[in-house]
Amino acid sequence: MLYTHATIITVNSSREIILDGAILVQDNLIAAVDKTDALTKLHPSEVVVNLEGRIIIPGLISTHMHTAQTLLRGAADDLELVSWLCERIWVLQGNFTHEDGYAAARISIAEMLLTGTTCFLESMFADRYGFDGLCRAVEESGIRGCLGKIVMDSGKYAGDPKWAMHPGLVENREMSLLGALDMHKKWDKAANDRIRVWFGARTPGGVSDALYKEMTSISKTQGIPITMHCAEVAADRAFFKTLSHTPMSYCDSVGLLGPNTVLVHMVHLDDSDIAKLAETKTHVAHCPTSNSKLASGICRVPELLDSGVNVGLGTDGAPCNNTNDLLQEMKLAGIIHKAKSYDPTLVPAETVMEMATINGAKALGLDDSIGSLEVGKKADFVAIDMRYVHLQPYYSPVSAVVYCATGKDVDMVVVDGKIVVKSGKLTTMDEEEVWKEGEKRGHEVVKRARLTEKVKGRWPIR
Repeated sequence: MLYTHATIITVNSSREIILDGAILVQDNLIAAVDKTDALTKLHPSEVVVNLEGRIIIPGLISTHMHTAQTLLRGAADDLELVSWLCERIWVLQGNFTHEDGYAAARISIAEMLLTGTTCFLESMFADRYGFDGLCRAVEESGIRGCLGKIVMDSGKYAGDPKWAMHPGLVENREMSLLGALDMHKKWDKAANDRIRVWFGARTPGGVSDALYKEMTSISKTQGIPITMHCAEVAADRAFFKTLSHTPMSYCDSVGLLGPNTVLVHMVHLDDSDIAKLAETKTHVAHCPTSNSKLASGICRVPELLDSGVNVGLGTDGAPCNNTNDLLQEMKLAGIIHKAKSYDPTLVPAETVMEMATINGAKALGLDDSIGSLEVGKKADFVAIDMRYVHLQPYYSPVSAVVYCATGKDVDMVVVDGKIVVKSGKLTTMDEEEVWKEGEKRGHEVVKRARLTEKVKGRWPIR
């Protein structure tokens, strides 16, 4: 298949942008990237897909999201964090069934594909959601998923007794760690290697030192990557202080740091933490919308990048973002650090594009196969239709994508060489069936949790 007449943002080592470019896909790999004229002459018998008026970018990579939480979109808006988590989100998630987890995975994946995300890192999928269903949803949809199975042995969070998990979510070592190992044996590298199974560790306070050390030891010997929320809120920082640690000195003490770990949020860091991240080549997932909406603070992304830390982007979950559209996340990532620093040159559009593509691929250990449009890499790419008044005129293709486009502008998505979105429509899933099932099951979860009246919002409904 030959995709022609597009502007191609390659994110290759030279960061080339090709005008009137083409991509040749053979099986699931990129066989050539060049000018349209050159490739059509070399491959006159190839089936052609004309993408004139589109910008092609590498498939977007979300390094942090919660698939289960899409059923809870808008169910916990404008609350402070303890109420948000302990009185809403954990209560709702503690009432999930396996069927709810499958429906949540499908609506999350459908939204991600439609908005240009071709690979995602699920951070912490609980046993009660049904991990098999999550894997089936990835397999059926055509997306790539790095799937973190929860690891925990305590229902606490940080050091505050008010931060207690709903009993329906509490797991022990056998259910969580050993369950994750079972899922790794069953699903890792399934679906033509589109599925990778990770450890999704709970935040410190929810995992004993002994279990962290056991998990990190297995991670190193078996090559199972780890993702974990860390230093998200001030309470996390205070908790580490009670242990006579900074966030990264604690993580280092239990073996969490290293190139196979993605730490999420990372808002409350000091200079020594940043230095330790750089030294250990630990990755960071930046979630600016979630951090802003929950008033957690702003991650020190410019300092992390200046220190050589690899930073990717994530949307987090729908209750603290309300969308899984990574293109919208890209815009905020390019703006928020300018406002904080009073420096408009920080985190330019090109850096944001790297964060959402090649940096994300590096964080997931997949940069040899995805994250840029180069010969020999997997054919994962997104075509954004620029033929609209809100996108014209433009002068820098990268700036236009980062600051102007949203998921609604995605025209085509290719993953592993297969077209999964065509003319803005899913080809592997029935969108209407997916959202209707998600709507039904989301309301059933809320009703089961007895929170119907509380999730309605502040103004009267009649």
